[in-house]
Order: sequence, then C-alpha cells, then structure tokens
Amino acid sequence: MRADRLLSLLFLLQTHGRCTAPDLARRLEVSTRTVLRDVEALSAAGVPVWTERGRGGGISLVENWRTDVTGFTTAEARALFSGSSGTADPQRPAWESAVRKLLAATPAAQRAPFARAAERILVEPAGWRSREDRPEHLAPLQEAVFSARRIRLRYRSAGATRVSTRTLNPLGLVAKGGTWYLVAAPTEAERDWERLFRVDRVAGVDVLDDPVPADLPGLPAVWERLREQVERPSSGGVEVRLRIAAADAGMLLRIADAQLVAEPVVRELPPDGDGDERTVEVTATFRALPAARAVLLGLGRLVVVLEPPELVADLVATARDVLATYEPAYDRG
Repeated sequence: MRADRLLSLLFLLQTHGRCTAPDLARRLEVSTRTVLRDVEALSAAGVPVWTERGRGGGISLVENWRTDVTGFTTAEARALFSGSSGTADPQRPAWESAVRKLLAATPAAQRAPFARAAERILVEPAGWRSREDRPEHLAPLQEAVFSARRIRLRYRSAGATRVSTRTLNPLGLVAKGGTWYLVAAPTEAERDWERLFRVDRVAGVDVLDDPVPADLPGLPAVWERLREQVERPSSGGVEVRLRIAAADAGMLLRIADAQLVAEPVVRELPPDGDGDERTVEVTATFRALPAARAVLLGLGRLVVVLEPPELVADLVATARDVLATYEPAYDRG
C-alpha cells in the first residue's frame, strides 16, 4: 500500500539522513521515479522534505524535524515479537519495516550502536551448501497460528505416496536448522498428544473459522518435549571406540556431529616410533549402528574401528557387499 511506503520512506530519511533516490528505491524495492513521486506527496502533505541536486546531493528532511508516527501495524508487531527475520519468512518485509520504525523512534545519541549491530550481524538460518527452506504454505499457517484458528491440513508423511487430510489445532511454528515445523494437536477429545509436521511436506491448508481451545498447552513446553523425543535415541545409542590420525579427527567429528548423542571423548595415543604420525582414540556414541556405519565407512582407511565387535562385523559385511557389486565390472574393464 502507498501509505505504508510513504511511512517507510519517511522513517528511512529520519533514520539515515540524506539519501539518494536510487538508494531509497533499492531499500523500498520500487523505481526511482516512484521515490520522487512519493517525495512530492510527502512535501504536499506538509512534511519538510527537500531534494538537492548535484554531487553530494540527495533527499533529506529539515534538520531536527521528527515525526511522532511510530505505531506498528499488526503484521509488523507479529513479525517483530516473533523474531521473524529469516529471508524465507513471509513476514520479512513487515519485520524490516518494524525495525525501521524502532530506529526512527530511538534518540539520535542511542541510534548509532543499534544501526551498527543491524549492519554488522547477519543470521543465516541455512547450513553450508544448503538452502533455507521456502515452504509454499507457510503464510496461511502463520495466519492460523496468529489468529488461533483450526486448520484442515493436507499432508504427505515421509515415505508416503498418498496425502492424508486431518483437522488440527495449531499451537505454533518453529524454525530449526533452516526447516519450518508446525506444532499441532488433534481435535479429537480422546487423543491427548501433540506432534510435529514439516511445513515443506504440507500439500494444502485451509484456515477454518473454529477457534483453537484456550486450554491447550503452550508452544514452548510442547516443543521442548517433542524436541527431546526426536533427539533421544530409541536404543540409547551405540558407543564406538576408534583410532584416527590427529590431523583427521576434526573432520571426522564435523561429519559425525549430527549423528552423535553425546560429546565425544578424544584421547591422544603415544607414538609407535620416531617420526610416526600422531594418532588419537575417539570414543563417540552414535544414534544407532546404521548411523555409525554410514559415517565411518565413508572415511575408508582413515579410521580404524576398535569397538564394538558388531559394528566391525557390519562394516566388513558391507564392504564385501560393495566389492561384490563393483568387482565384476572392474574386472571386465
């Protein structure tokens, strides 16, 4: 809406002082011509804004003039207080607008540290060599959560070929590791549990008129319980003892980190002889034997598994299967 854009333009000028028209156009994501028309509209409305042409010129407000229009829209308040600043969040534009208003309302003497923090700290939700989740149905789910209304969710579970439909009470949304999750409770009175739904697996969502019951548990407590369930290994994990060159230990721990359930213990081993490469013994608890196999087999001869015997046997059997698969083709070549 133009009114929101005019306010954003006003707050940008109040916060940053003199700005060029191209710079304002970039910040507002409009054309330079639109910025100039908006400046004329502000001037016609009595705002003391003026334009100076030439080198070092730009658009600015009369010195010491300030507006007392600092009210947040509903969307801005939601985005600001829910911490929505991820680039893939539909609330991102509202979050940026709210931050501009906060900066404009901050006394000039206190504004510089806040502005520097915004310019020098970036939060990138996605990991290396991965992209932040941009789920198609995040916006209607946010609307249902904010308005406390039930949803009809069409969802495809992991590995499922068909989409199921269910009516749910949305408790909240959680962004973890660049992936969005819906935390919801069923509407059936006899079923007393909550669960997670990956938003990128949602095939469709209808926001209903029925309100979410006020007596349902809050999101923080439910999320803590669900997170523990996901992270806790069902069997208690598999403790693995292995030997690896000290220079390669860091790489091993980085690769294995997501599959470990406890902090690994690294112990340096005495050298076998003069000039021998330094080696360490690592004791690490993996979530399950297949997880340990997937990580350690990929490291080949860099790592030597000492315990447990069942993992050593599993690695040998898997290596033989791989060899049997590729050896005939290799011999023919």
